[in-house]
Amino acid sequence: MAQAELPADCTARPIDPDTDLPAVQHLVNTCERALDGTATTDAGALAAVLARPGLDPAADTLLVHTGDGRLVGWAWTDRRTDADVHPDYRGRGLGTALLRWIEQRARERGTAELAQIVPDRDPAATALLTAHGFRADVTSWLLAIDLAGLPADLPPAPEGLTVRPFRAGDPADEQAAHRLTEDAFDEWQQRRKDFDEWAANTVRRPAFAADRSPLAFADGHLVGAALALDLPDTGEGYVETVAVHAGHRHRGIARHLLRHTFHACRAAGLRSCTLWTHSATGALDLYLKAGMTVRHSSTVLKKTLA
Repeated sequence: MAQAELPADCTARPIDPDTDLPAVQHLVNTCERALDGTATTDAGALAAVLARPGLDPAADTLLVHTGDGRLVGWAWTDRRTDADVHPDYRGRGLGTALLRWIEQRARERGTAELAQIVPDRDPAATALLTAHGFRADVTSWLLAIDLAGLPADLPPAPEGLTVRPFRAGDPADEQAAHRLTEDAFDEWQQRRKDFDEWAANTVRRPAFAADRSPLAFADGHLVGAALALDLPDTGEGYVETVAVHAGHRHRGIARHLLRHTFHACRAAGLRSCTLWTHSATGALDLYLKAGMTVRHSSTVLKKTLA
């Protein structure tokens, strides 16, 4: 079993999903605030990580505590990987120790390639991974729009289209949205997510905002969806997923759905709305034309394991 080589005053153990999530969220949010001034990771996002098919929390996660019980680092690995070190504890080799544990555990699992998203505004993390053989793969962008500048009224829907909000807890909406989004992303995603994994990240996540998540129908069939989250600590709306059926693209459906979400966020008293996209999707121009601007970027770094 993989073991981490830690500073002398630290100990390591796997996460206990029943008791450790609040402390892990606090650590992750502390790291986010140190980097960006705001925290965006909610408990539902961390729970979805631990529920990834094939991830065993007892073997594929690691928590690092100081002698007084303070959580100062954590990591997980399952094809994708991630690690966080408390800002007060950086520069002591803990990040290197976590990275070595990640690679050792990945080799035990038989993982062929690791992938980690690193903010471009964190050059120390980028330098650490590149020094250990990771290479840049694709770029991700966080885009935002100032909701105060929106037109007062929504434009009319594209011809032949009807739009309504997602019906929270409706199995029909959930299953249809799952099929639509997984079909739409088949072109570039590494694997299809089954319904339970997909739902844990979207419609069954506690932060899911059904009233800000419009669905577009043509002839009674779902052809587009924009699925939004409520992240109240940020004061912003967030779009988790935008998807349009391949046979209905280039009709302005995605842009129209975004406008619905933007207006719903403004009606909820939010000042702005954000979303992530990356270079493999080719969707950056869509969001720029919808009035969004790039706030900052990240790079997906990958390493092939021997």
